[in-house]
Parts: sequence; C-alpha cells; structure tokens
Amino acid sequence: MEPSIQKLVDSLSDKFGKDIKTRIEMGVKQAAKLWTKTDGSGSDFEKYCLENFLGNDSARFIAFQHLSANFESLFGNFNRMNLDLQKQTQLDIGPILPIDEVFSGYNPGAHLNDDLYNNKIAFFIILNFPHFSLQEKNELGKSWTRKEWAYARLGDLFDSRVPAKNVQDVSKALSDADMYISDYNIYVGQLLNKEGKTLFQKNMKLISHWGLRDEIKANYGKPDGLEKQELIYEAMKHIIKQDIPKEIINSEKYQWNPYTNIITENNKELAVQPEPDVRYQRILENFKALKAADAYYVDLDTYIKQKFEGEMEMPQEEVEKLFIEFITSPEVKKVAGLIKKRLGRELQPFDLWYDGFKARSSINNDKLESTVRKKYPNNLAFKKDIVNILTKLSFEKTKAEFVASKVDVDPARGSGHAWGAAIHDMNSHLRTRIEPNGMNYKGYNIAIHEFGHTVEQTFSLQNIDYYELAGIPNTAFTEALAFVFQSRDLEILGIKDDNPDKNHLMALDKFWDLYEIMGVSLVDMNVWKWLYAHPTATASELKRAVLDIAMNIWNQYFSEIFGIKDQQILAIYSHMISDPLYLSAYPIGYLIEFQLEQYFAGKNFGKEVERIYSQGKLTPKEWMMKAVGEEISIKPILKATDTALEIITN
Repeated sequence: MEPSIQKLVDSLSDKFGKDIKTRIEMGVKQAAKLWTKTDGSGSDFEKYCLENFLGNDSARFIAFQHLSANFESLFGNFNRMNLDLQKQTQLDIGPILPIDEVFSGYNPGAHLNDDLYNNKIAFFIILNFPHFSLQEKNELGKSWTRKEWAYARLGDLFDSRVPAKNVQDVSKALSDADMYISDYNIYVGQLLNKEGKTLFQKNMKLISHWGLRDEIKANYGKPDGLEKQELIYEAMKHIIKQDIPKEIINSEKYQWNPYTNIITENNKELAVQPEPDVRYQRILENFKALKAADAYYVDLDTYIKQKFEGEMEMPQEEVEKLFIEFITSPEVKKVAGLIKKRLGRELQPFDLWYDGFKARSSINNDKLESTVRKKYPNNLAFKKDIVNILTKLSFEKTKAEFVASKVDVDPARGSGHAWGAAIHDMNSHLRTRIEPNGMNYKGYNIAIHEFGHTVEQTFSLQNIDYYELAGIPNTAFTEALAFVFQSRDLEILGIKDDNPDKNHLMALDKFWDLYEIMGVSLVDMNVWKWLYAHPTATASELKRAVLDIAMNIWNQYFSEIFGIKDQQILAIYSHMISDPLYLSAYPIGYLIEFQLEQYFAGKNFGKEVERIYSQGKLTPKEWMMKAVGEEISIKPILKATDTALEIITN
C-alpha cells in the first residue's frame, strides 16, 4: 500500500493545503498500519480517508467536542459497571460466591475497542487526531495550547488494536490475582516464637504484605518489638518461598511456628501442606495474558514498554538508571549508620522498614489506636469528617464541601484502594479496611493515603477543561498526593509535632523509604525482563528466578549496608502479583511528593493542591515544570538528606 499511501497524502495535501501535510501524513500512515483485510481493500482505505479527513479547523473542533461527550459516556459508564461488578469481591460486605468471582473477572467494556475499529470510529480518530510519540510530546508539547494537548490525548486512544478476547483474558487474570491477594491474611496471634509462645493478640489478622510490613513498622521502640519483628519476618520468608503451610493462610484454626515451619492443633503436630506456588502462578497468568496482547501494538511491543513508555511516559531504562543512581549514593551508608546508632544494634533485613524518623514513633500507640477507633467507628463516620479534614488542611470550606460531595467511603476487603470516577456525575470511592470494633490506626493511615487519591481524582476530572485531559500523567503523580496527605495524618487528628527538626526527620524518613521501594521496584522490573526471556517458564521455574533476582538485587545494593548476604525479602510485595509493574510508581511518587512538599512550604496548601492537580494529563516533564518549575529529580532529596545528617546525629 506504500505507493498509494503517499499518493493519498499528496492528494489530501493538495486539497487542504501543504501547511497541514505533516498531520495528514501522520494520520494516514498510522491508520494504514492498523487497517486489516477485515476493514476493506486498499481502495476502500483510500476512499475512507478521502471522505473522512477533516482539513478545516472548525469542523475538526466540532467533531472533537462530539467525540469527547461520547467517550465520557462510554468510559464513564463502563467504569461504573466495573465498579458495581467487583463490589462483592472488593468490599467487606459478606461472603464471596463463585458467581461473584466470575462477575469480578468480567470486563463489560472488553469488546469496545473491537467495536470502535469495526465501525471505523477508531480510524476516524486516528486519521484526524493522530498519535504522538513520547519524544514528540515532550518536544512539541512545550508550545501546545490546552486544546492541542487534548487533541494529542485523543490520539493516544488508538495506538493499538487488542482484540476483545485478549482484553477479557487480561481482566480475568488481574481479577484472579487481586482476589488471591485481597484474601491473603495471616493470623499473627497464632504465630509461635522459638519458645513456642504467642506474642500477638489472639484475633489479630494482617494482610500480606501491607499489614505484616506495617506491624513491623509499628513495633519500633517497644520493649518486645524486636522479637515480634523477627517473628513476622520469618513468616514473610515462607510466603516468598511458598513453603508456607496452606492451612494457616486466612485461617486461625492452627498455630504455626515459622522458625520450624510446624503447625499444631491443640499442641498436636500436623502434617504440613505447602501452598503450591500459587503466588508465582498468578504472576505467570498475568504475564501470559498481557504478553498475548503485545502483537496488537504498533510500536510498544512488550508490556514493559507499554507500562513505562506508554502508560508512565517514562522509558524503563531511564527509570531504572534513576533508581540505581539513588540507591548507590553515598548518603545510603550514612543514613544506615544513623539508624544503626539509633537502634543500638546491628541492622536486620526488616529494618528496610525502619520507622523511627516519623513523629508517631514517639506517640503512645495504644492512645493513638483508641483515638482513631473512637473517631471512626465505621466508614460513614469518615465520610462525614471529610469537610473537617480538608478545612484543617487549609482548603476553603466551599472547596472542602465540593470534594466531600464527590467522594464515597467504603469498607475494603483488602488493605484499601481508591477507585476514581471517569464521568462527571460519578463519585470517587475511598476504600480502607475497617475492623469490627472500628478503624485502627493502620486503616486510618491507609484511608488518609487513599483520600489523597480521591482529592486528586476529583480535581483532575471536575476542574478539567477538556475531557481528554482528565487525570494525571501517570499513577506516580496520584501516589505523590496520596503520600502528601498520608504524611499529615497526625495533624488531621489534632496531634501536633512541635519538633524543630521535623523537616530534617521527614527528609531522612523519605530517603529510607525510597531506598527500600526502589530495591523492590528493581526486582519487579527484572522479573518481567526474565519472563520475556523465558516465556514458557513454569510457576516453579519462575519462583526460583524471582528468589534469585531478589537475592542478587539484595547482594548488589543492600548486603554491604546491612552486613547480611543472600536475603530475598525484596520479593515480598503483593503488588508483584496483583498489579504488574506498578511498583515503580511508588518511588517516582515519593520523589514527586518531596518536590511538591518543598514547593508547598509557605504557600496555601489547599489552593496549590487544586491548582497543580487541575492541570490534567500532560506528560510527566511538562506537568512537573508547570507544577513546581523543575523536572523529576533525586537531587532535592539528596541535598535535604545531607543537610539533615548534619543536624540529626543520634
């Protein structure tokens, strides 16, 4: 078709003018790449282009407005249906029936892409609103108007042609993985230490990995904290290795000694049945479903490229280089030395989650738990307090009331998440785990994090001038605001931190968080590289690979700092199972958060949050420049850490 394509471009250029020839060429060539025999012959393609190309700016804008309204209806209502269909599996509202799992894995919009290609709406958009590469957006976008940005984002909708079956397969694999993780709890009150004694309260149930990790964090500074941390760490190692007895997952029937890997009932030892590599089978199922869709992308022919260059708009190689530059910085050894000094002992692998720089480390935990439970006995109590929360954070009352009207609060079955709206008349949903006797501090802390997401989701939809620009550059940017809110959780409770060194402590805390999560992210990225190199691997082979990768990353970037080799703890994160390649969003989000916090200093927090998150879906580089005047960088946090180390010496 190449000769006829060039002839078609020339013909359209003669008709509409040479000044738009570049747009004509982009649209025609991109449409040709995705046109198949089922769409018609070469002459059919030529006829379609001649009849449907919009060379008049006014006609193009009118078409754009109609498309915007229709896509908001489509995307918004499909999003609403997905929310409803997954309600039973995601919310703590009763038992999950087998049919609920089927509905949860069903994607009602799976055929939408197919339909839009078959009725040629997709080709109309490709032809008139062509897709720009990431490099083109970063170079040309500096001078684009908001309307030009919206046109470009419309063009992003059809850079692939993934069949409905593949979309449905991906949806089911992700749903199965999410359900597996959402119900993966360990009753730590049933864990036995080396002496065969229990350390935690009887009915204490913690989800992996979030709850287990946060319990390690909560035990710094407690008389029996170290022993509890060591016990949880032993349990984590069995989860990673998949030799954990399947009988104790989400069950309080048996007692389990992670040191010996023996389970007992009424002091009688029972035979152990290890979990049969389900963790790694779920990763494998995600990989197979996602890889099957690779062939239907024009340029981004692996999920790794789709996730980083496509979704994150940050090439994977650049992200990996940024992370390695950070975790090999000389500041790591200095901060580790300070933590070791503060603990008064050698570092243990679980000190990746050292939490002693936070203000709450000096607050009575029992009092904190009591305060939260009394304030938030249920999800409705949190919903009613949203206006109060926002006004405490300097939002004008009218803005606070507006956000509150656009956010619903639900009791989560898992650890919690935020589900954003995709249509103006729908609310965002904040979800957090709520225990029978009320929200505990962990649930509250997660709720404030998720609330930050819903504030972003509200402003980045409701305040946007063009629907195509609704949202943020990538998930790291919503994580950044979630972290900003989460760091103010004690302030919201009315617990003030008058420590003159709080900003220095915050810098050290954020630095250590980044060191940990960047290591975890490197494991995640390297696991996916391995999967593409070994596409026929079994779950058992994948397990061995993940353990090796986690150990290699540890030995390369952590063993010297901790003085311990061959650890696999970096493979514990549940995101690796339920959210493929999502983990990199967290460290990028931390970096953005730190830059935002520096920018917020001395300014009205509420007004700046609304201004910044009303920019919409620009590229990361353009968004950051307009938000804070600089691109994403590790330099601000490194500089702040150096200053903090001069002040905080013990």
